[in-house]
Amino acid sequence: MDNWKKNLYVLWGTQFLVMMGMNMVIPFLPFYIRQLGITNPNDVARWSGIVFAGTFMTSFIATPFWGTMGDKYGKKLMVVRALFGLGLSQIFIGFSQDVFQLFIFRLLQGAISGFIAASLALVSTSTPKERIGYALGILQSATAGGTMIGPAFGGFLADIIGYREIFFITAALCVAGGFIVIKLVQETEQPAQAHEPPSVIQNFKMMATNRHLRIIGITIILSQMASLMIEPLFALFIESFQSTTTYISTYTGITIAISGIFMVISSPWWGKRNDRLGFKQNLIMSLTWTGIAYSLHMVIPTLLTLALLRAILGFARGGILHSLYSMTSIHSPENRKSGLIGIASSLTVFGNMLGPMSGGMIAGYFGLSGVFIINSTMFIICSILVWMYYHDHEPKTGNA
Repeated sequence: MDNWKKNLYVLWGTQFLVMMGMNMVIPFLPFYIRQLGITNPNDVARWSGIVFAGTFMTSFIATPFWGTMGDKYGKKLMVVRALFGLGLSQIFIGFSQDVFQLFIFRLLQGAISGFIAASLALVSTSTPKERIGYALGILQSATAGGTMIGPAFGGFLADIIGYREIFFITAALCVAGGFIVIKLVQETEQPAQAHEPPSVIQNFKMMATNRHLRIIGITIILSQMASLMIEPLFALFIESFQSTTTYISTYTGITIAISGIFMVISSPWWGKRNDRLGFKQNLIMSLTWTGIAYSLHMVIPTLLTLALLRAILGFARGGILHSLYSMTSIHSPENRKSGLIGIASSLTVFGNMLGPMSGGMIAGYFGLSGVFIINSTMFIICSILVWMYYHDHEPKTGNA
């Protein structure tokens, strides 16, 4: 087996397990906060949001730094560091004695992570250029699959063994993944020792001044922001179809899972199309379909037709994020790939932070229909930006 394929498959399995573990906490996080002594319902809700957002806060700041370290010391080392760091943070979280400790340890988790960005950088540098679209599409399916299965598996385990133990299980998965990467992954490109790699500030400047990278960065922020606008409110949308709230969580989980399943299915398909037809055509198609699918939520009549629409939405969304990461890799000089992919990952986190906050405010003023109008419009705007300003080619260095 080719070395790049071996790396891809090993990192796929590791990323799937780690993402599953990281997302197992979602169903019971408010209950764990209650177990730590927060009993007022309003305080539980507030702390749940703060604690959940904690990892995004520090990850947004730290991920570009870890990307730069990957260019300097090696991308495999950064993958292993992130896995062991995640394992350590989960152990600390499992031993939290109050909600303040929980919040601090979630901040720590975000600060020492950067696993997805490191994996993307490692795969992109070890894969032949003509197969990057396919490889990152495969890797994206691991993220989507783990994110989809994690909450269901975590909720099931929480009912059987309790809350704290799940953090220790997640820690074990992360540490095991670290040893697997050490043993089986081979980094073909060694870090350059002759020159100091560009700093985080220099990489941010290149992201802002390079026309292609600038469009990619804007599209990442807007598309992730639009995607997450409705997610925290989706149970309320499902409720509008029901005369009773019985099994409302089950219906919500199923409809979200349908979208995730089709993202897993479609990501490799979009990746192969990217390698064959180029990124621009496919990204425009994916963004446009996604925008149309979100807008159709406003007129969908039944839960059954909603399930079909969510399948279409998941299939369309499966072509967005990994394509943007692949494009970042293609337009990055060799000595900046890890750093610039780290910035792209940081911009993803930034969009993830803005989405839920803006979605809540929009829903408060204009209702759920307003959220669907705005987020679908944002996807169409992204499609227009890519159509007008992005061109498929491979610049060697500097500004394009």
